[in-house]
Amino acid sequence: MIQPSYEKTGAGRQPVYVIGHQNPDTDAICSAIGYAELLQRTRYPDAEAACCGGLNPRTRWVLEQAGLEPPKLIMDLRPTAEMICRADVVQARADETFLDVYQRMEQADIRSIPVVDDGGKVIGIASVQDLLQLLLHNVSDRQHARRVRTNLANIARTLEAHIDCGTELDVEQDFVLTVSASSEETVDMRLHQFPGRELVLVVGDRPEIHRRALEYGVRAIVLTNSAHLPEELLVVAREQGCTVISCPHDTASTTQLIRCSRRIAEAVDRGVLMVGARTHIHGIRQEIQHSSQPLFPVIREETGQLTGVFSKSDLLEPPRQRLVLVDHNELSQAVPGAADANILEVIDHHRLSGNLVSREPIRFINEPVGSTSTIVARLYQMQGERPSPAVAMCLSAGIISDTLKLTSPTTRGMDRDMLGWLAGQAGIVVDDFARDFFAAGSLLRGAPSEAILGTDRKEFTEHGWRISISQIEELGLDEFPARRDELQLALERLRREKGVDFACLIVTDIRRHFSLLLTAGSAAVVKEIDYPQLGPDLFEMDGVVSRKKQFFPFISRVLARAVREDGEG
Repeated sequence: MIQPSYEKTGAGRQPVYVIGHQNPDTDAICSAIGYAELLQRTRYPDAEAACCGGLNPRTRWVLEQAGLEPPKLIMDLRPTAEMICRADVVQARADETFLDVYQRMEQADIRSIPVVDDGGKVIGIASVQDLLQLLLHNVSDRQHARRVRTNLANIARTLEAHIDCGTELDVEQDFVLTVSASSEETVDMRLHQFPGRELVLVVGDRPEIHRRALEYGVRAIVLTNSAHLPEELLVVAREQGCTVISCPHDTASTTQLIRCSRRIAEAVDRGVLMVGARTHIHGIRQEIQHSSQPLFPVIREETGQLTGVFSKSDLLEPPRQRLVLVDHNELSQAVPGAADANILEVIDHHRLSGNLVSREPIRFINEPVGSTSTIVARLYQMQGERPSPAVAMCLSAGIISDTLKLTSPTTRGMDRDMLGWLAGQAGIVVDDFARDFFAAGSLLRGAPSEAILGTDRKEFTEHGWRISISQIEELGLDEFPARRDELQLALERLRREKGVDFACLIVTDIRRHFSLLLTAGSAAVVKEIDYPQLGPDLFEMDGVVSRKKQFFPFISRVLARAVREDGEG
């Protein structure tokens, strides 16, 4: 599944997706492709055709003939953690120093920072408060307050210092920080309070103190104000393994900066909540709101690598995908998450129903014609545009498919006019193209039962009943008897899985203008169906080819008459 991109992810401005209903038929796919091209030329240069479901064989045949790629497959638009997170993340590693990380946070004006390992995997979060504990730890204990866990390389780098001599610079240990601002006797007394190999002595240009420190065997001497040891003492330092560092700062700044050379590893909170990139935010909203955590890392589920971060405020107004709906106007038939999207336009030829609501006025075009592709073609003409030959072929297929080559009772004069105009743009002969189109995909001949039921399926709520209507079109019904029992079982499985009261499959013979109706579900509904019955749950519907114009009005009347077992209906 492809996730859409959003502005917050750093992937650029989000596209406008032009998308049909779930389980799209040829008209839904082709009208999306056609309208996306028109929008690219007129209002939305970033318009892009999309689909919510796989393509049926006939639609795939059309795209192959036109030389077009299938639309982008998008099965869910509900906002995910990846959609709301900020991808330009300021981050740190556990082995970096307090000064490096704190300065980075100050510059970015942030209070918390994700910490990653060398492979980019998140190991935790460090907050300003946690980092400051590195400097203020054990302030009540004077002996412990002197201790700084770091290494000499970090001390030198933090001080922007020159290492005159040194060994084992990268070895981390607990150092005792001592300042020689007192008399020689006092300094000597302080030195003898701690093991020499733990001592870091901060001192200015005081040769007598330098000599005493070397005699005691201190681990390091940090010389302030760019002072240096005399050459003879530097030789002694090398012999004793004493590191000598010369820095440009005064004593007060030097001691503070040495404390800032501690690694941040000890300040990292490793028990933080991390969120997978594909996690839907509606499922974690409550947990996030009740967490005291200031920042939430978003990670790739497969690798654990950091992809972004978000805070609680990012949940208040998550980004909304821009959508144009074609060939439907009901949220129940739309891609999941459409209710959270910014729906810009609706182009359709079905009845108005459902609970589609917009925050602002939108363009809503609903015409009583046989195909949404007809409306799209007419919009090209109104804009003074001509579709590309490939798109004209797709729109022609959409009209041929939905009107059964202009023979369906839904067909209107505009369908005929637009098909003739489009055929000229595409360079096709309608009769030949339609013959090849309908011959391209017999679902009964080889498709799995789940594909037959799902290729062109719509759900409705009518008179309190939830129903599912699937339809396929065939050049003859010779293959149906061998698959009738298999389809019956699959239809009942679908009804249970989708939680609908009644499910049916319309199998239409486009040559004879004749359909079979296979049903599953409520006996109260089946009882009210007054078409001739061929067997259990199977009816024949002579002259019925249109789900929209013929079957749905019929089943609506049936549902109005049907009485539920609990007395509701």
